Amino acid sequence: MSMNDYADRISQAILAEESGIGAEWLAQLESITVRSSGAAREQLRAHCQQLLKAFAVATRSGELDNIEHRSWDEVRDLLSEISATRAKAGSTPAETATLVFSLKQPLFARLRDAFAGDADGLATASWTVNTLIDKLGLFTIEVFQKTKDQIIVRQQQELLELSTPVVKLWDGILALPLIGTLDSARTQVVMENILQKIVDTGAIIAIIDITGVPTVDTLVAQHLMKTIAAARLMGADCIISGIRPQIAQTIVHLGVNLEDVITKATLADAFLVALERTGAAITLKKA
Repeated sequence: MSMNDYADRISQAILAEESGIGAEWLAQLESITVRSSGAAREQLRAHCQQLLKAFAVATRSGELDNIEHRSWDEVRDLLSEISATRAKAGSTPAETATLVFSLKQPLFARLRDAFAGDADGLATASWTVNTLIDKLGLFTIEVFQKTKDQIIVRQQQELLELSTPVVKLWDGILALPLIGTLDSARTQVVMENILQKIVDTGAIIAIIDITGVPTVDTLVAQHLMKTIAAARLMGADCIISGIRPQIAQTIVHLGVNLEDVITKATLADAFLVALERTGAAITLKKA
């Protein structure tokens, strides 16, 4: 018997018992699914119906060992959509893969009936279907993981944006308080944010406050100098504030040249210098 013959008999067995297979599959999934709300059950039922119908149609092609074949496009598309949806909803990879792997039990039961009296045929059909579902399950996990990775990357980017706020303190004066480690990726975000804000506000002074930066090494110093140089190209001078005694000693030991950069111990001191350089001043009125 050729593979096409096996594929045809497998497909016929699935189509003939599609409702029974779907019911058993769904019941099995509902018994092990933690999320049991009405909406979740309805969504699960829809996914099972769509996948089972697409699976049965795809088996007719005879391509039971190659899920990359065009006959499996609909199945892969459905699995990709389901995996991505579940990844965004907070499901685990195991829960998502179980949707596919749990199809084995009701399928094997129908294969026993379809290949009754044909032990060799049953063995071949069972092994073929088992391998096929394993491939689809692994495909599901891969899509799930890719979606998770994309979510993590996006969240990291959003955190970088949130951790580098550029604040307008006064007309022509910006402040950028930095907290945490300053690495290459974050430096790029810092540079982009401060340059964009300079363009938007026409600022001529940018205060970079490093009070919240735990350590300053050669790499961090280089990142700061790059940001300062980029701001100067946009017509704004920079003042570095938050220079603690330990950081001052480290900068000296590293031999970092900050002679042409104004540095202050606190953000308040830096703000006063910025006001003077813009020709503004704060006048305190006596009560």
